[in-house]
Amino acid sequence: MTKKGNTVDISSIDKNFVVPGVGEYDLIFTDARNSKIIALEGLKWMPEKGDYRRIPGTFTAENTSAGVITLGWHTAGGAVRFRSDSPVIVLRGKLGPGCDMSHMPRAGSCGFDSYSFSGNGFPRYQKTFQPGPGLVDYKCVIGLNPERKMLSWIVNLPLYGGVNTLEVGVEAGSRLLPPKAHKVKKPILFYGSSITQGGCASRPGNMYPSHLCRKLDAEQINLGFSGNGKGEKAVAEAIASLDLAAFVYDYDYNAPSPEHLQATHEPFFQIIRKAHPHLPVIMISKCNNNIPESDGPRREIIRRTYLNAVEAGDENVYFIDGLTLFGKEDQDACTVDGCHPNDLGFYRMYKTILPVLRRALKNRKK
Repeated sequence: MTKKGNTVDISSIDKNFVVPGVGEYDLIFTDARNSKIIALEGLKWMPEKGDYRRIPGTFTAENTSAGVITLGWHTAGGAVRFRSDSPVIVLRGKLGPGCDMSHMPRAGSCGFDSYSFSGNGFPRYQKTFQPGPGLVDYKCVIGLNPERKMLSWIVNLPLYGGVNTLEVGVEAGSRLLPPKAHKVKKPILFYGSSITQGGCASRPGNMYPSHLCRKLDAEQINLGFSGNGKGEKAVAEAIASLDLAAFVYDYDYNAPSPEHLQATHEPFFQIIRKAHPHLPVIMISKCNNNIPESDGPRREIIRRTYLNAVEAGDENVYFIDGLTLFGKEDQDACTVDGCHPNDLGFYRMYKTILPVLRRALKNRKK
């Protein structure tokens, strides 16, 4: 048994907690950001040179906030996609700054997870890389394919951490091919709070936007900003600049007051609607199993944005009451702290939002 400070190294007691090494493979690595084969998704504004980021260079602390600028270097919603018949898939690179939290596993905040499928099948979970405290340089097995079938791969990037470099390694002699096109041809964009960013999922694939985009086979763009989703005009204009399949927004938790929500929610929608008259837009109020009566007016503000659009003849707008997101049973088992969903909470959010998003995509009025 080994001790680290006042804690015990659990891997010395239970070998199932040992993070496996890469082993003796003859690997060829491809840089994800400079490859014409590997698809790097969800980071539409990443600069040609420099670290990975998910926000435009036009964002400043003045037109958004210092928090948005910092969180923009977190790679929530980012993913790499490719196909390979390699018996092992390895990631190598350098991690950027991340967040080590008491109520969120490091596997979710700073880790990667992978999904694979063959043919036209549904992605199934493969492996998670769980970086230790203070890790910068990493090299990890993220997937296995002992039968050497041609598999499609999705690797989700960290939710509350940055990525400086990322390379995908396959065994020498294996094929590395571009991914198949998504069934949903344009990205789905999510804007909101820490919940949208993925706090506190145990791994990146378990937050609700990842569930939805995996099920629908769509690219995810995630603009969840922990504590800093406040409906700024600059963010709405950036979203309006993109060609999207659908837009989902949920920043109720971060609006500092009902007055702030009233002043920003409908104008935010109108900026996007003016640029995209037929874009499906889903508005969601805060999820909680115990929302106080004082939050009723906030929910009505969001609902009123929706009703105003409907009354104006908008056929591509939808409202989801946050009180329904955790289902009808055991809602108190859905969060880690009464606010941030755990994996069960995120799964129930996904199951509630999925039929609405499917209907929105199918029934888009042009």
